Amino acid sequence: MSGAARRPAPAPVRARTRAWWPAVVLVVLTVLAGCGTGDGTGAREDPAATGHTAREAPSRAAPADGVPGAAGTAQGRPATEAPAVIPGLGPRTRAWIPAGARQVVVVTGRDRDANHSQAVLYRHTGTGWAAGAAWPARNALRGWTDDHWAGDLRSPIGVYTLSDAGGRLPDPGTRLPYDRSEGFTVSGTGFEGEPLEGSFDYVVAIDYNREPGTSPLDLTRPLGGDRGGGIWLHVDHDGPTQGCVSLKKEHMRDLLLALDPEAHPVVVMGDAASLRQ
Repeated sequence: MSGAARRPAPAPVRARTRAWWPAVVLVVLTVLAGCGTGDGTGAREDPAATGHTAREAPSRAAPADGVPGAAGTAQGRPATEAPAVIPGLGPRTRAWIPAGARQVVVVTGRDRDANHSQAVLYRHTGTGWAAGAAWPARNALRGWTDDHWAGDLRSPIGVYTLSDAGGRLPDPGTRLPYDRSEGFTVSGTGFEGEPLEGSFDYVVAIDYNREPGTSPLDLTRPLGGDRGGGIWLHVDHDGPTQGCVSLKKEHMRDLLLALDPEAHPVVVMGDAASLRQ
């Protein structure tokens, strides 16, 4: 899977609008089966699988852990200081990050069974990792797992490339390939009775059990349907998901504007204790 993660990112495409109307119902039903608004099926810790994780690529970072603090940035460091390694990530997790990755979205869950988390976009400056703002996030209803299967209502722990975006709304100006489609329309209510409408206004596909270089709506599942798919970063609906990670709408837009295929972005996601390993 790491081989796939290291492939060059596809050239940006402005609004890959497709004729999805014949398949809209199928796509929406498939997506709702997973993410609580996306697909809640996650990743297995199997390096032989083909889910396009980035786990076998060694990190160039030093082996020492960063130590979070209390002042300055969300990670407790002065804004002028860029740590040599990303705080909160242990040697195993850092080893999963491809050497060429220069943008890392770190999603840290409160604990193994919690569905509240925090997301921070890190950018490599050449000498260290500069942290962006800390954004509140939601994850799957039952928390996290390192052996995810369809329907377990847990988000996958791991490192995954970010290759493609899309949404119901027009491209806000992202450099990622962006598919605007009515196929991203969703309705109904979530686990806490909250409306799901607008959850897919903006999405970024997480490259778990999908084919990079395709629309997030693509239903190809290299690992098979029982391992799920449709794991996305998407707009928060004020409730837990079935497997995806959700951010407030303004933060999703900020993320879309920030992500750069030439920086080979990845997402690192899991509960805090697992990420420290």
